[in-house]
Amino acid sequence: MLLDGKRILITGVLNDASIAFSVARRAQEEGAEVVLSSFGRIMSLTKRAAKRLPTEPEIVELDVSNADDLAALTERVGGRIDGVLHAIGFAPESCLGGGFLDAPWEDVAVALQVSAYSLKSLAVAALPMMERGGSIVGLDFDNTQAWPIYDWMGVAKSAFESTARYLARYLGPQGIRVNLVAAGPVRTMAARSIPGFEHFEEVWAQRAPLGWDVKDPEPVAQACIALLSDLFPATTGEMLHVDGGFHAVGA
Repeated sequence: MLLDGKRILITGVLNDASIAFSVARRAQEEGAEVVLSSFGRIMSLTKRAAKRLPTEPEIVELDVSNADDLAALTERVGGRIDGVLHAIGFAPESCLGGGFLDAPWEDVAVALQVSAYSLKSLAVAALPMMERGGSIVGLDFDNTQAWPIYDWMGVAKSAFESTARYLARYLGPQGIRVNLVAAGPVRTMAARSIPGFEHFEEVWAQRAPLGWDVKDPEPVAQACIALLSDLFPATTGEMLHVDGGFHAVGA
C-alpha cells in the first residue's frame, strides 16, 4: 500500500463531494492514518463527512487565519505526521464574479491570507511534527492566465503557486517536498459558491483532450495520494496538472 504506516493531516473536508474527502478515503485505503482539521460552523459538516470514511478519523480544530490555532496544532495533532493536504480557499463575495475593479483591499486581504498565505502558515505549524521529512500537497487551480469571474481568487491562487515554490526552496533541506495539484473544475460545495462556475464546466467539456467529468474528484485524489507517497522522492516545487489535458491545448 502506498501510504502504509504514514500519518496524514488533511484539511478542507466539508462533505463527501469534497476533493479532500476523496483524498482522505484513498489515503485510508492505502494504509495511512488520517487526521482531519476543521473549525467553527463548518466543524459539524466535517464531523458528518468523517463518519462516511472507512475509518472515522480524529478531527482537530484549526482555523488557518487564527494564530492561536496554528500555535496549538502540534499539541492537538500529537506525534509525528508524514504529509499534509492543504485544501483551503476562501474569497469574500466582492472578490468574485466580475467585481475585480471594485473589491476593497480589506476583502482582497482576506482572500490572500486564507487562500495563499495559509500554505506557509500551515507548513510552519506542521514543521515540528515532520522531523523525518515528508510531503505537503496543495490543491490548486492553475492561474497562469486570467479567468472570467475568478478575479481576486485567481490572484490569490497565483500567490499560492509562488508560495509553494518558495516553501519548496526553504523546506527541501529538511526533507520536505511541497507540490501542487492543479485540478480541473470539480463540482464541490466550494465551487458552487463561485458565481458563474458553470462556465468553467462548459469549456472543459469542450476542450479537454481526455475529457473531464466535473462530478468525479477521483483523478485529482489519486494524484494527491501519489505525491503524498514515496513515489516522487526528488520532486518538489512542482504543479501537477490533473485537468484532462486542458492546460496543454489552445482554443
